[in-house]
Amino acid sequence: MKLINKVQLEEIEDKSNFRLREAVRAIVLKNGKMAILYVSNENYHKLPGGGIEQGENLYEALDREIMEEVGTTIENIREVGEIVEYRKRHNLQQISYCFIADAKDDKGEQNFTEEEKEEGFELKWVSIDEALRLMKNDKPKDYLGTYVKARDINIIEYSMRNHEEIKQLSHMEEDVR
Repeated sequence: MKLINKVQLEEIEDKSNFRLREAVRAIVLKNGKMAILYVSNENYHKLPGGGIEQGENLYEALDREIMEEVGTTIENIREVGEIVEYRKRHNLQQISYCFIADAKDDKGEQNFTEEEKEEGFELKWVSIDEALRLMKNDKPKDYLGTYVKARDINIIEYSMRNHEEIKQLSHMEEDVR
């Protein structure tokens, strides 16, 4: 998968002791809108997705994460690329494999983890431009949120430049203005 960008928000001299975490993320589309999650207790928005569990491939992890966080199955899955984050405080290198997918059947029931519930996860369906505006205006309260914000803005902006269906959705909004 093509590297979209690297996110490193602080000076890091030695990454040799960093543990690796792999994750999946997606721009999930339905009726010209995309799914984003609002993490209300930490004051930021994010794309749905999460860690790849042992024994899962990318697509199994993506299906599971989208079902858990958006409450839908997905189809027409397209690769976007990967983002690599280096988080000094956590001694973590995270590789997020990013996709665009269409919501197939909206069951509407999220299955958030206890931690996600405590953080106030809330699903929203918004336009591409609105998602980007919300994320750019976020003021995360925590360290993780600052990385999530940078990572997900990168994913959306890259997709807006390089994926025709995202370009078209963004231009549709411009036409309405």
